[in-house]
Amino acid sequence: KDSKTGHKIQLASPPLSLGQVVHEVMEAVSILPVRDRFQESLLAKYRVAWQKVAGRIGGFLDPASEKKFYQRGEAILKKVMENPGPLARLAVKIKMELPWYWLSSEEGIILCGKIDWLEYLEDKKAVHIVDFKTGQGEEKPDSLQLPIYALLAANCQQYKVEKASYWYLERADEPEEVKLPDLEKTSERILKVAKEIKLARQLERFKCPKGEAGCVHCQAYEKILRGEAELVGLSNYGQDVYILDRSKEDKPGEAEVL
Repeated sequence: KDSKTGHKIQLASPPLSLGQVVHEVMEAVSILPVRDRFQESLLAKYRVAWQKVAGRIGGFLDPASEKKFYQRGEAILKKVMENPGPLARLAVKIKMELPWYWLSSEEGIILCGKIDWLEYLEDKKAVHIVDFKTGQGEEKPDSLQLPIYALLAANCQQYKVEKASYWYLERADEPEEVKLPDLEKTSERILKVAKEIKLARQLERFKCPKGEAGCVHCQAYEKILRGEAELVGLSNYGQDVYILDRSKEDKPGEAEVL
């Protein structure tokens, strides 16, 4: 949090804004019965949702950059409307605004998060976790995101978890199934990380695992602390939103001729 405002800090960027808006459109569809999901074009919902990230609040430094990302989002949603996959089938909606459960009541640690989509597999009385990806890269094998979703789905609703998939919306017409994680081992792994975070907060000692130089995530927020970022407003959740002009950053391989 910023000690001056008491607000949490968010670093806006075009890819993040694109993902936020596409996920918001999908979320709006998920609460509707199957027969009603595509009565209104997803593009109409998208145009309305985009206004929340338009301009510098979304990390866009110029209209040309914003137009490029806006058109990427349009293309993604057109592809989804043509190939709706699980969106055209039954879904399970967890009846919690933010799904959560006690990961460890002894440690006072809860696990919470929103699952992108839970397809209901009627023949098996089970669910299929679908994680939407708007980025162009592959999810890393050691990513904790899908394992966290698996734990939430197993503990926050009554149906067993049958399978899980990533859906790379920009390039794939359907989700790509991945191996389900072992829930017991996943729980132990996440609890270990959670305990480390809890201890760091208690001691107010935050050391980057990458060392003194920090990682890309640390470095960006350190620039905010050094006053090198621009405060552009408040998010819908009351966070102070900053942007960095990355065009001014040195790029690998560049050199100056002297």
